[in-house]
Amino acid sequence: MTRVQFDKALLELRHDILDVASLAEQAIRRSMESLRRRDLALAREVVDGDRDINRRRFAIEDRAVYLIATQQPMAIDLRVLVAAIHIATELERIGDHAEGIARISLMLGEQSLPPLGRLSEMADAGIDMMHRSITAFIDRDVELARQICHDDDHLDALYDANYAEVIGRMLMEPQSAKVLTYQLWTAHNLERIGDRSTNICERVIYLVTGHMEEENVSKY
Repeated sequence: MTRVQFDKALLELRHDILDVASLAEQAIRRSMESLRRRDLALAREVVDGDRDINRRRFAIEDRAVYLIATQQPMAIDLRVLVAAIHIATELERIGDHAEGIARISLMLGEQSLPPLGRLSEMADAGIDMMHRSITAFIDRDVELARQICHDDDHLDALYDANYAEVIGRMLMEPQSAKVLTYQLWTAHNLERIGDRSTNICERVIYLVTGHMEEENVSKY
């Protein structure tokens, strides 16, 4: 494989990661919409669509491993391929969190859910972190990656506030404990999206600098 062909293969790998990121973002939005509208058909679509995200993740990993094995890349090229494998894995797991929210929607069935409140804020914050983490990867922007890692504190604060509110409601409305438990599970999935985005950013830092750095350790 010539250098031109190798560069083309790396570019295709980057485009594949963008595709997976787009699907993961769409899955989060649709799973939250299924909760908001009590749309069980939409929730099932998110669950079914997770298989495509998984398939694309494995395809990225297979291609990266093939390039490592056949081209024996050194230095920055090798870091690009290793980072691509890890970033695709984190995106696939973000898709899993979206699927988890969709399954919560299905478990709720026709039951009404309290206003989503902070859950919507958490979803917006998580999507923003994920979107910017991919921008940092494409642009190889270390400073942006570090900023995103520290922005996870905001998502954690929303999680804490939601937890306190839900526990307070459980004490006041024990008959609603089951539905409110689903709200806690949803918040957990959304909080983890921030952690996955932080992991992506740590890989961006590794890609550019050659050093692994744990930027912001989650307390959950």
